[in-house]
Amino acid sequence: MRLDEATWLEVDAYLTHSRGILIPVGSTEQHGPMGLIGTDALCAGKIAEGAGERVSAYVAPTLAYTPAAFNMSFAGTISVSENTFELLVSEIVEGLLSQGFDTIYFLNGHGANLAPLKRIAKKCHSGNVHIRSWWDFESVNALRSEYYGDWEGMHATPSEIAITQVTHRIVAPGIAQLPPERISSEFIKTHAGDRHGPPDQHRKQFPDGRVGSHSALARVGHGAALLQAAINEVSGDYETLLETSHRA
Repeated sequence: MRLDEATWLEVDAYLTHSRGILIPVGSTEQHGPMGLIGTDALCAGKIAEGAGERVSAYVAPTLAYTPAAFNMSFAGTISVSENTFELLVSEIVEGLLSQGFDTIYFLNGHGANLAPLKRIAKKCHSGNVHIRSWWDFESVNALRSEYYGDWEGMHATPSEIAITQVTHRIVAPGIAQLPPERISSEFIKTHAGDRHGPPDQHRKQFPDGRVGSHSALARVGHGAALLQAAINEVSGDYETLLETSHRA
C-alpha cells in the first residue's frame, strides 16, 4: 500500500487501527556496467511494497537522494552530504510521529545510509524507529551465498542486479562479463558502510564501478527467489516489531 497513492482520509482511517509505516531508502549511484543507477532504491522500494501489501501497511515514497560521494566520479551519480540526509530524514520522522505514526521501519538498500539512520534512531525518543537492510536476513544471505559465494562482493552485487532484472530490466553484461579483481574479507570489513576513499581515487581503484562483485552472475531466477525471500523476511520482521511496540 503506497502512501503516495492514498488519500489523507484513507491514511487517517488507517491510523485508527495501525500506526506503522515502512520507508524504503536507497541511493542514486553507479552500479557497474550492467547495474541500474537506481539499483539500491529500486530494490528497497520493491521489497518494501511487497511487504506492505502482505501486512497491509503503508509504504512511504523511497528516499533515493542519499550519501554516495565516493561514486561521484561516475556519470549519473547524485550524492548529498550525510548532514543534509540526516536533517531531511529527521524532519520526515518528526512529521510522521506528529501525525500519529509510532513505528517507523526503514528498509535500507545502501550501506552509506546506515550511520546517519542509526543516529536518527538513537535520538528519537517519542517513537520506535527500526532499521533493516534487505540483506540482513538469514534466508536472503543463504541464497546470496549459494548463488554467488565470494563473488557477491561489495558493490554492484549480482544479488541486487538479479532483483532489478526481475522488477525492471536486464542490461547486457558488456565488460562486466569478465570477473572483477577479488577483494578480501578484511577489505569488506574495513570498508563496511561504504567507507571508501575520495571519488577519483575510488574510480582509479575500481575503474568499472564494481567492488569485488561479479555482476554478470546475476540471473532472473535468482532475482525472483531473492525478492520473495526478502519480502517474506521483512513482512514477518515488521509484524513482530509492530506487535512488540504496541505491547510496550
